[in-house]
Amino acid sequence: MSDTEDFAAMFEASLKAKRIEQGQTIEGTIVAIGPEVAFVDVGGKGEATIDVGELKDADGDIEVAVGDRIQAVVVSRSGGLTLSRKLARGAATQRQLEDAFHSGLPVEGRIEKAVKGGYEVRIAGQRGFCPFSQIDIVRTDPSIHEGKVYTFRITEYKEGGRNLDVSRRALLEEEQRAKAAEIKESIVAGAVMTGRVASVREFGAFVDLGGGVQGLLHVSEMGWSRVSDPSQVLQPGEPITVKVLQVDEAKQKISLGLKQLTADPWSRVETTYEAGQVVTGRVTRLSEFGAFVELEPGIEALAHVSTFAPTGRSQGWKSAVSPGMTAPFEILSIDPAKKRIGVALVPEGSARAAGTALPSNQIVPGARLRGKVERHEKFGVFVFLAPGRTGLVPLSETGVGREADVAKAFPIGSDIDVVVLEVDEAGRRIRLSVKAVQAAQEANELREYHQREDAGQAERFGSLADKLRGALEPRG
Repeated sequence: MSDTEDFAAMFEASLKAKRIEQGQTIEGTIVAIGPEVAFVDVGGKGEATIDVGELKDADGDIEVAVGDRIQAVVVSRSGGLTLSRKLARGAATQRQLEDAFHSGLPVEGRIEKAVKGGYEVRIAGQRGFCPFSQIDIVRTDPSIHEGKVYTFRITEYKEGGRNLDVSRRALLEEEQRAKAAEIKESIVAGAVMTGRVASVREFGAFVDLGGGVQGLLHVSEMGWSRVSDPSQVLQPGEPITVKVLQVDEAKQKISLGLKQLTADPWSRVETTYEAGQVVTGRVTRLSEFGAFVELEPGIEALAHVSTFAPTGRSQGWKSAVSPGMTAPFEILSIDPAKKRIGVALVPEGSARAAGTALPSNQIVPGARLRGKVERHEKFGVFVFLAPGRTGLVPLSETGVGREADVAKAFPIGSDIDVVVLEVDEAGRRIRLSVKAVQAAQEANELREYHQREDAGQAERFGSLADKLRGALEPRG
């Protein structure tokens, strides 16, 4: 007897000894993977083969390696053991279906039609039932599944196989869990990943990164510009590339960012803007302390309430601006480190509205200016001179008596003429005087009076001289 015949005899004897039957579920170790089949060591039962296609995932990649253990069903004993990890819908027998139920082996089935509460599924000539809730992980239109061939797990086997309940979702969730473990290893802070928008909420969007692993893309991380409505930026089902910002293993939370994939516009603020520059901005919103103004996408400035001319009414400054309006604004200050820019609304029709900056020598000692009364304090009156430039008129420089009502003499929001007495080096502490204006007016009036008197005397003297000259002339 040849060696080949000896091996065949021993193999046949082994099969008989172990009573391996078609449809039986066995477990083995993969020892080799070829282009079409893989070889599985099934212990004393010998070596079996399995189609490589059954070892691939949904993307067509082989999901096992040499040394991995798998569980499969014996579908043929002819010429050796042939295994399968799922039962093909046309090849399964009643015995195999029962074995598949007990072992959890997937089976193939075809969706015949949608019926009340679920679908009628044809499996190996048997009618099965799959509830709507078990056809997919997500809610779908029932009609899209009709006529499709899917892999199911038998969840109920009754009346000798005449009554089968099956679930596709159970297998999808298993695949999802397996894939989730692999994906989680790649989800680390700083990683850039592709995913799909799972849902959109008012606070942001949940992004499926694969395997059912979801991260939150907060509305504040969607763009450098302020996003008020996430649904205007993203739609469910839309593919998206995001950056992982933070992973909290304890809370099972993943924070994602979208704006981080583009350059931060604040990185070039110092080269784009400067104090005194007049730029066009759009008012985005109003708060109790001022108006927020968008200078460009991602760059928002603040026009503080103190930069608006006083009106004498509470919140009266809001009448000058409204959300959505576009207007010229002067840049008062820039703090790139804190991402803050202070601006002031430029009055319509002024020279600065055309882009001319406020002259640095306009507020200097001795200058006479017109401002608006901003507020009263026990030590004096504050006067608004220009956006970001407020001066103080001490009580001693108001020109009113000690017992007089300063608030009544200078109502908030009223125009007032002042003379600049002092200005510090930064140009922020400005000392003003109303009394100096009054003194200048009195001096002007007195000078005009003397000029009129001098002119009158000269005219009278000229008349007398003419008379004397006439009297002394010889008479003819």
